[in-house]
Amino acid sequence: MISNTSDVPTLAGGYINLGMVKKPTDLGSRHTKVVCTLGPACWEVSQLEQLIDAGMNIARFNFSHGDHEGHGKCLARLREAAKNKDQNVAVMLDTKGPEIRTGFFANGEKNIFLVKGETLTLTTDYDYKGDKHKIACSYPSLATSVTTGQSILVADGSLVLTVLSCDVDAGEVQCRVENNCQIGERKNMNLPGVVVDLPTLTEKDIDDIQNWGCKHGVDFIAASFVRKASDVKKIRQVLADNGGQHIKIICKIENLEGLQNYQSILRVTDAIMVARGDLGMEIPPEKVFLAQKMMIRE
Repeated sequence: MISNTSDVPTLAGGYINLGMVKKPTDLGSRHTKVVCTLGPACWEVSQLEQLIDAGMNIARFNFSHGDHEGHGKCLARLREAAKNKDQNVAVMLDTKGPEIRTGFFANGEKNIFLVKGETLTLTTDYDYKGDKHKIACSYPSLATSVTTGQSILVADGSLVLTVLSCDVDAGEVQCRVENNCQIGERKNMNLPGVVVDLPTLTEKDIDDIQNWGCKHGVDFIAASFVRKASDVKKIRQVLADNGGQHIKIICKIENLEGLQNYQSILRVTDAIMVARGDLGMEIPPEKVFLAQKMMIRE
């Protein structure tokens, strides 16, 4: 129970009491900023005003979902709400980035159930319509990138596969299913410890930055799956070519290669985002806090 009168000492010195806790926050004096991801559940003007009242400093637009028109309408409502509240709210464009996904299923099925101990084949023929025996993978170099004994994680780690063999000529990888799991179509895949040969800045990302980010004058680009310093330089060039020199770049560190190249990335970026969810798919989850400490210290 919290006393209404008693002061509580803090480790840093000084005292706090319930009055201080209940007192409205002075948004201008708070050093830690609050980032809110906007979507259909909170993108009406009245809802955005409530977010601003609650302390939102930065509005994140997630370009893994939605289109330019939908995001544009939301941005217009955000700026109306910010004007109504006489507050400045920064805008962040979070890129989709490169990704590896499973394919579609045969016979119109939306889900398949995989049984622990059974064999599952991954094929790089992305037109293949899958079933419980074989499913497609969008990464063309899968068979040359993984080796026997490695793990492949599907659907944010809900499904764990162990590589049994690789057929490079056929573009197929035989795997053992390590747990019972029902998965849907086009689920994300992670290859822990593998240096993935995909461009960090995809054609979609470039289009989103050029034709939405620069056009609407966003404040930040949150660059997904940054792996090396040259990725940041390419993003900065795209911004410069489209009048977006003022836009700051936040590099999201969410794979092993980005972690290994952290020092060089840090020298060319404006800020770092520790993307613990995806990073926990790439390195042992119990080591994520160590990686976070290392990045913050640097």
